[in-house]
Amino acid sequence: MKPKYYVTTAIPYTSRKPHIGNTYELILTDCIARYKRMRGYDVFMLTGTDEHGQKIEDAAKEAGISPKEYVDAITSELQGIWKKMNISYDKFIRTTDDYHVKAVQHIFKKLYDQGDIYKGEYEGWYCTPCESFWTETQASDGKCPDCGREVKKAKEAAYFLKLSKYQKKLEDYIESHPDFITPEARKKEMINNFIKPGIQDLCVSRSSFTWGIPVDFDEGHVIYVWIDALTNYITALGYDVDKQDDLYKKNWPADLQIIGKDILRFHTIYWPVILMALGQPLPKQILGHPWLLSGMDKMSKSRGNVMYADYLSDLLGTDAVRYYVLAEMPFLNDGSITYEMLVAKINSDLVNTLGNLVQRTVAMINKYFDGYIPAPAEKGEFDDDLISVIKSGYEATTEKFETLHIADATDEIMTVLRRLNKYIDETMPWALAKDEEKKPRLATVLYNLTEGIRICANMLYPFIPESAEKILDQLNNPENKENLSIGDWDENAKFGHTYPVNTKVNPSPTPLFMRIDEKEFNARLEADRKAAEKAEKAEEKSEKTEENNSEIAIDDFMKVKLRCAEILECVPVENSEKLLKITVNDGKGRRQIVSGIAKSYSPDELIGKKIIIISNLKPAKIRGVESNGMLLAASAGDKVKVVFLDESVEPGAEIR
Repeated sequence: MKPKYYVTTAIPYTSRKPHIGNTYELILTDCIARYKRMRGYDVFMLTGTDEHGQKIEDAAKEAGISPKEYVDAITSELQGIWKKMNISYDKFIRTTDDYHVKAVQHIFKKLYDQGDIYKGEYEGWYCTPCESFWTETQASDGKCPDCGREVKKAKEAAYFLKLSKYQKKLEDYIESHPDFITPEARKKEMINNFIKPGIQDLCVSRSSFTWGIPVDFDEGHVIYVWIDALTNYITALGYDVDKQDDLYKKNWPADLQIIGKDILRFHTIYWPVILMALGQPLPKQILGHPWLLSGMDKMSKSRGNVMYADYLSDLLGTDAVRYYVLAEMPFLNDGSITYEMLVAKINSDLVNTLGNLVQRTVAMINKYFDGYIPAPAEKGEFDDDLISVIKSGYEATTEKFETLHIADATDEIMTVLRRLNKYIDETMPWALAKDEEKKPRLATVLYNLTEGIRICANMLYPFIPESAEKILDQLNNPENKENLSIGDWDENAKFGHTYPVNTKVNPSPTPLFMRIDEKEFNARLEADRKAAEKAEKAEEKSEKTEENNSEIAIDDFMKVKLRCAEILECVPVENSEKLLKITVNDGKGRRQIVSGIAKSYSPDELIGKKIIIISNLKPAKIRGVESNGMLLAASAGDKVKVVFLDESVEPGAEIR
């Protein structure tokens, strides 16, 4: 029987399209899952979506659709990206799935009945984007400690999970299980910064919005994100408080849970306590991976530096994008991605080192041996060193996989590939081919190259699965009765593979990766940027009215309704450098305004400000986004200065 291996990703929040940094986690998990399958494990990989919360309720309201319609659209887009990036998950869970909803309600009730959840009242500082409450000390500067946005004072009745009850038990567990949190630096951060100072009880219900799983014994309360989202890892396997399906019994505890470092606290404090309270075992290991930065900055729409996996895949190919993020993300420190770095890495590693090696080798077999892979016949000076490097490269790659140092594993494989290229320069097959007496030596050289390429293809499969299979296709004529294929990790990594009789290579090998011309690539990026800018300008015309310098009567002026509004939310309009989508409270409710002030203000500095809006302007669509009003601002050279009101003015107050 195969040993089981259960690996999970965090479930992305369906408030927006995931960027390449979010997608990295899925690619990383998929890479590890593919490796484990090659090692003979019965792998079960889980991913999904987190679909409840105030942010989604608010976003759906702005869009004029139901929250379920909103999350359906985002989830569909997300699954399309996962498919494009060749993610081989075994199950996809949505927190709106009926079975999950019922199981979460049962879990909540069980914890309440046994005294691990109690009802109280929460008063503190709330960050809507992070869906987190903070104490006065934590939010002393009026900003969220996690995301830096402004927090709002909130007070409401709520249920709480007794985290403090389990503090000592959790601390002892982490200390006695040194591999539970990795890397080591992350474990120390959790213990020293969050556990030892004292764990506060956790708010686990809300009553100020409705889009969530209802507390079925207290109308008006919905179960807050952490019990809802975190328990997906067990409900997806068929866990419920009074029964556990065979899939759960087989796979839990998880062997590895992969998450971003920004949500490590939730997974190494809240999640273990929930499991302890349920009497269930804890996952064997939690990996908190670093961030993928855009250059040196964190990706965010407000900075305008977001890159998306599907767009990159269209530009460069799926395997090229997979390889880059896996090769360039360190184990502990943040990685970096830019278009320039992408082009350089792909041309260097995938085109030059890998692709040219495969194409040259197959071409020489076709030219010198009529396409048949020769048997080794005469050993030479450089053979032992080559075989030694291949074997040690396999062992080192295996060790890096087992310790989750995935980027380092690509370095080990590239070392082998570079040695194979050097072997061609050392043995000079084209020179050997000129002398019939040296043909036995030529046969050995090409055999050794073929073996090295085959082994590297197997080692590369978890990283670039489609390209790894194409490599073996190059070493196979479709007419062969038995073809080489990706298979068992250990068996296929042995040098000296016994080929089927008369194994013939592909007579017409094609390049694995095409060299990227930097000028042409930059021209494509510029064309895409200009196309987006052109579309933006065309749509902006709909918000502009001809300036009328003629005098107007007082009656005309009185038709314009000016009111005070408070800015609640502010985000950039997608594919626009100038526009911001602003949500305000105008005293009667929420309204959305699109304004061309993005070059003068960042979204963060506008939230909470009081402004003057024209409240009776006919709605218009700007870049496909509905705008209900305008804000007042003055031109100041190349900048725009918004007219701000005193904090004492209430939203809805009429401006005269």
